[in-house]
Amino acid sequence: MSGKPPAAVVAPAQASPPASPEAMLPSSYLVTHRTAETADSVTLRLAPTTAALPPFRPGQFTMLCKPGVGEVAISISGDPAAGDGTLTQTIRNVGAVSGALCTSRPGDLIGIRGPFGTSWDLDPARGDDLLIVAGGVGLAPLRPVLLGALARRADYRRVILIAGARAPAEFLFRGQLGDWAARPGLAVELTIDQAAAGWAGTVGFVTEPLRRLDLDAARTNVFLCGPVAFMQEQWLRLIRGSVRIDHVEFRTGNKGVMRIPFSQFDPR
Repeated sequence: MSGKPPAAVVAPAQASPPASPEAMLPSSYLVTHRTAETADSVTLRLAPTTAALPPFRPGQFTMLCKPGVGEVAISISGDPAAGDGTLTQTIRNVGAVSGALCTSRPGDLIGIRGPFGTSWDLDPARGDDLLIVAGGVGLAPLRPVLLGALARRADYRRVILIAGARAPAEFLFRGQLGDWAARPGLAVELTIDQAAAGWAGTVGFVTEPLRRLDLDAARTNVFLCGPVAFMQEQWLRLIRGSVRIDHVEFRTGNKGVMRIPFSQFDPR
């Protein structure tokens, strides 16, 4: 046995094969359902009108094309085990293309390419604890991770979801969050940045519930997604003082997972 302290596993990334020629061509999808998540975010349920795209893995994204406007990369937020060819995409209005996609209604057509990007691999976490930490819209790409873990719940020890938002109305999937919180075998804690009327939950950044966790560093797999500042200033500040980590893997937008030595990562 070595004298090194145990290391936690942070967001294992699974390399993806090169995109197939078919993935580079847009497929036509029909908007079948639209859910307004927040004031600036919607979730679209999409069904193929011709051949469906290849199955996706948690963490991957597609290129969504709004005819006459343009194309943008959006993380997939659906169930990876759905198996019916449909896609679920959660979109935040931050520009011309994403704004046009957010106005889509059932019956509209959208062009989709993909799936692209590296993915989060759940297999190495079998037999261990899963800690899923989401900041703001980071819950959208992490939803497939959670759904995949719940579909194979017996494969893991504890499964914990911690999600943070600026205000109660800023949480994505609010209806599902309640269902998840009531589900046996899943611990859910929500936190908001500042106190709000009617809010009885945790107030503060996600570091607040994280500090209360009793983590088994050698058997904890952490899946993390959120704004870069969230990951750097909040998460790394906590684990730098409590858990030894050899490498950090984190996602920047839809550009994939970067893996760098922890000793070289400056959270400032």
